[in-house]
Amino acid sequence: MRRRLLALALLTAALPLAAQQAPAPTPPKDAPSTPAPAADPQAPASGTPTEGAPADGARTAAAAKAGAADDLDKVPLDEIRRFVMVYNAVKQAYVEPVSDRKLMNAAVHGLLLDLDPHSTYFDREDAASFDENARGAYEGIGVELQRQEDGTLKVIAAIDDTPAAKAGLKAGDIIIAMDGKPFRPDEGDTSAPLRGPAGSKIVLTVARKGATKPIDITVVRETIRIASVRSRMLEPGFGYVRVAAFQADTAADFEKALDKLKAAGTLRGLVIDLRSNPGGLLTSAVQMADDLLEKGGIVSTRGRLAITDAQFSATPGDRLDGAPVVVLVDGGSASASEVLAGALKDNGRARIVGSRTFGKGSVQTVLPLDNGDSVKLTTARYFTPSGKSIQALGIVPDVAFEAPKSDEARRALSEASLPGHLRGDADDATAAGDILEGEGYITQALAELKRLAGVPAAAPAKATAAKK
Repeated sequence: MRRRLLALALLTAALPLAAQQAPAPTPPKDAPSTPAPAADPQAPASGTPTEGAPADGARTAAAAKAGAADDLDKVPLDEIRRFVMVYNAVKQAYVEPVSDRKLMNAAVHGLLLDLDPHSTYFDREDAASFDENARGAYEGIGVELQRQEDGTLKVIAAIDDTPAAKAGLKAGDIIIAMDGKPFRPDEGDTSAPLRGPAGSKIVLTVARKGATKPIDITVVRETIRIASVRSRMLEPGFGYVRVAAFQADTAADFEKALDKLKAAGTLRGLVIDLRSNPGGLLTSAVQMADDLLEKGGIVSTRGRLAITDAQFSATPGDRLDGAPVVVLVDGGSASASEVLAGALKDNGRARIVGSRTFGKGSVQTVLPLDNGDSVKLTTARYFTPSGKSIQALGIVPDVAFEAPKSDEARRALSEASLPGHLRGDADDATAAGDILEGEGYITQALAELKRLAGVPAAAPAKATAAKK
């Protein structure tokens, strides 16, 4: 009887996931061609270090429940018996007592762990934090992370003007301990201690390439209200917009930034800086692309369920009236950043400069559970307007910038290098772009923009012979 109850408990917990294996009825689609992952612009972004699409979780969960009964006959009972035998062995023989709750939590997390790097289980608190992150306000340090198999955390990007960036955390750093406590592989969400009351401190022990020993970095938590868009004039007629992440209000802030730049005079061209932008809400990236396109496709998504298939296209109206655009990217530009860059590149609307992007071309859907927890599950792939998959390949720039040879430690992770990543159409495990930091790359992007705008390059100054 005990074994039957445990098997039933496992099956019940897995039902919403199992339902994703079977076809589900296609509900009415929102116009225009809007799938579940994009139905609610205020819904949370998916994925860390790379955020993905928002989700209409209630509708997707309902579809999962509708198909759950059909999957009962497909449950692999032999595998469930194997799980129960291992469960009982751990309960009876492990060196220290382990609670049922801890074991079941480990089992649920393990169910998703080997699928791909972006599918995960959120308990109630983590789900709330995830929502806060999408809205752009939470208490923490402001960093995008990738959990490693040994429990350590690799820094994908420290978000601009946050405690993490101010304290000196850099992309590629590996956090090996917090407040002197190292991680364990079975610990679950090892990033949880980074959240905490504003004003409190946390000491991060960091392994950094090139450093002879780990570095302790003290970070003071703050209420992170991320200004995802900043803008300024680089030169008269040539504007610059920095987009740090794609949040619920990013597209609206981008439009305000354009209006402000145009108010300063005729805008002859624009540099959009997406370096180390980890992604965010798909709808914000789509709207930004639409702001710059008169027509053409923006992005499509394809998955196993009909509800995950969608096509996003531009509507008439280019806010720059055809003025040239240069998009600056690097190895930390992921997910929604790649959607925007790919849409503008494939439509011939922008020149992409910098280094190869991260290559996160998968869509995650957040499925809320009855107990308040959530499952973030990879449900589809992104495709650029030309039909190319971003997954594990990224966006290759039209004009490549190289980091200094002495700066090789700044080479970013790529999706292709993550354990268990989804294979892409042209998977290249060696593909990894440089992290391009500093104003020098903006200057190079501006030079490319001025060339597109037909501005002749400045003639080099003539040397004047010194009088003797």
